[in-house]
This record gives sequence, C-alpha cells and structure tokens, in this order.
Amino acid sequence: MKVLGIDFSCALGALSNGQFPEKDCLLALISTLLGYAIVAACTTVKLPQILKILEHGSIRGLSILSFELELVGYMIALAYCLHGGLPFSAYGELAFLLIQALILVAIMYYYSQPVSIKRWMTALLYCGIAPTILAGRIDPVLFEALYASQHAIFLFAKIPQIWQNFSNKSTGELSFLTNCMNFGGSMGTESFHQHPRTSPKSVLLGSVLGVATNAILLSQILIYQKPKSRAEKEKKTE
Repeated sequence: MKVLGIDFSCALGALSNGQFPEKDCLLALISTLLGYAIVAACTTVKLPQILKILEHGSIRGLSILSFELELVGYMIALAYCLHGGLPFSAYGELAFLLIQALILVAIMYYYSQPVSIKRWMTALLYCGIAPTILAGRIDPVLFEALYASQHAIFLFAKIPQIWQNFSNKSTGELSFLTNCMNFGGSMGTESFHQHPRTSPKSVLLGSVLGVATNAILLSQILIYQKPKSRAEKEKKTE
C-alpha cells in the first residue's frame, strides 16, 4: 500500500497479523515520513526573512555574500540529488529552499541600489551555469567534486554573516524565525540523513556543520537583540 509514494505495506502487514513492525521496516517508514515533514516545513522557511526585508525596506546588517553562497549550495545539492536517484522525500526541501533563496537574493539586490557591476556579473554567471548543473550535463567526476564542495560552501556561506553580526554587535534585519526554522531543520535533517536507505552518508558532515553554524547565528540574534525602550512600547500600545 502506497500513499504519495510512501510504502505502508510493511508496517500495516505486520500490524494486521498482530505483530509489531520490524526495526528496519519501522525506521524506513519513519525516515520517509520525516523527509516529507522537512519538505513541508521548508516551503516557507525563508518567508519570514523575505517579509522582514520588505516590511522595513532595508537589508541592514545582512551579508549578501552569505545568501549568494547559500544559493549556490542549494543549486549543487539539488542537482546532485536529482541525478542520484534519491526519492523526493530526501531532496524535496532543496527545491523549495532554492526557489526562496533566489527570491531573497533578488530582493537583496533590489534594496542594495545601485547594484554594482560585480553583482551583475555574479548574477549573470549564476544564470549561465545553473541550468547546466541542474540538468546534470557535466562530467561525473566534476559532479562528485562539486557535491563534495557544497558542504564547504554552506559552511562559508554562514561565516560572512556571523562575522558581520559580531563586528556590528547587531543582527540587523536578520530574521529570528527563519534562523530558528533553519536550526530546527538542520537538526531534523541530520537525524534523517543518517539512515543509509534514504541518502548517502556523505551528507552527514554538511548536516553537522549546518547545525553548528545555525546555532551560532541563532545565539547571536538572542545576544544582540536590543530590548524595546519604554517609548517604543508606549507608541506600540497607543
């Protein structure tokens, strides 16, 4: 019995016979369900950050380089999973994250007017290379190298933002809700990807790094968050 590509036959068969499902059967089902839960959660994970920028009309304190590198990382990871024969539950979140990251970078470019030549060149280079990589039309050895590098890309994507927060002693327009979901998602993804039947174990390193860097960003938001003054509170209540 399959529902939305999820195979319940193993678990239901055991239960119908009055038996508890075997460990491998239960773990595979839980991993698949967790994968779809992560996919569902990732459909709006960057929406709070997008809305916060639009609400304030500012990208104060945000590192554009961090978001650009993150975009590249999502693209490489999605391309590898698409052509690696993995189930949608193992990579679906990457598709939604890539779309949201594209929108976010475009908005950041808009609010960083005038856009420098360097930014335009970066955008054109990405638009020229991304379709080729997503289509898998590159040498398999290079593909493996790119996939291995995406762990480093995600790590270095966080460093500019972490350093900027530390230097400014402020997180600017960085969204607490988005980073909170990033942290929760990275925790869930780490547990999910450890199951050998759902995804290569090589992603474990990236998951661990994701947990660590997202934890640092979340802690910076909590540390540098300035309490509202009495005047601001009174203005809000009026």
